Amino acid sequence: MAQARKKDRLLPGFRLTTGFTTLYLSLIVLIPLAALVVKSAGLSPAEWWHTVMAPRVLASYKVSLMTSFFAALVNLVFGLLLAWVLVRYRFPGKRIIDGLVDLPFALPTAVAGIALTTIYAPNGWIGRLTEPFGLKIAYTPLGITIALIFIGVPFVVRTVQPVLQDLAAETEEAAVMLGAYRWRSFFKVILPELTPALMTGFALAFARGIGEYGSVVFISGNMPMRTEITPLLIITKLEQYEYNQAAAIAVVLLLISFVLLLLINLLQRWAGRRLHAA
Repeated sequence: MAQARKKDRLLPGFRLTTGFTTLYLSLIVLIPLAALVVKSAGLSPAEWWHTVMAPRVLASYKVSLMTSFFAALVNLVFGLLLAWVLVRYRFPGKRIIDGLVDLPFALPTAVAGIALTTIYAPNGWIGRLTEPFGLKIAYTPLGITIALIFIGVPFVVRTVQPVLQDLAAETEEAAVMLGAYRWRSFFKVILPELTPALMTGFALAFARGIGEYGSVVFISGNMPMRTEITPLLIITKLEQYEYNQAAAIAVVLLLISFVLLLLINLLQRWAGRRLHAA
């Protein structure tokens, strides 16, 4: 009887669609990732460890992780602010600004990199203004961070925006009428509702920044031990026909991204349970 009820709840074609989904996921994601691991296994354990722990590689990890983290952190704050303005206020040109948020998705990353380098180079529009004060932007980690902020902001805005739209403004108004100040109502009423979405946007922006190449390669300067990012180092290994070493470095980058997303998902579940419990 229970099995019959369970079958009744299943959508028609469940097994067929599940099999197609599994096949599609395997061809697009699982098999390429498995091939990457197999390719890196061409190195002996000692060679593998020496490759991924070389000083130049460790320096590239540091540059990629630090710039991606700070860029995602900036996007966490200003992405929330931008989403708040787009949802809660009406003003001329709102539709244009809302469309411009998606520009990093549509714009080729190489074009974005060239444009940012042109602006922030020592002879660029902004670079020439900051250079006399000793603030160099292009060809520094700061320039890389700015490029990652540019490509990462849509992830936060588009993740938070639907949650803000579903969050009734009357809830905030009720908290104010009950005596809560604006800031207190924001931190006690609104922010807990937005926390899972903010974590998701942060994780997506962080993960995208770690693997970003096109928009960063021009503005970074590609100086080993200083501004060389890990994706560029992988490309360098491929150009030198060191495929096994490139695969080994890519596997480490893959593991870092996977662990990051796993931790964020666990934090989301914890925040969701705590919110429902409250």
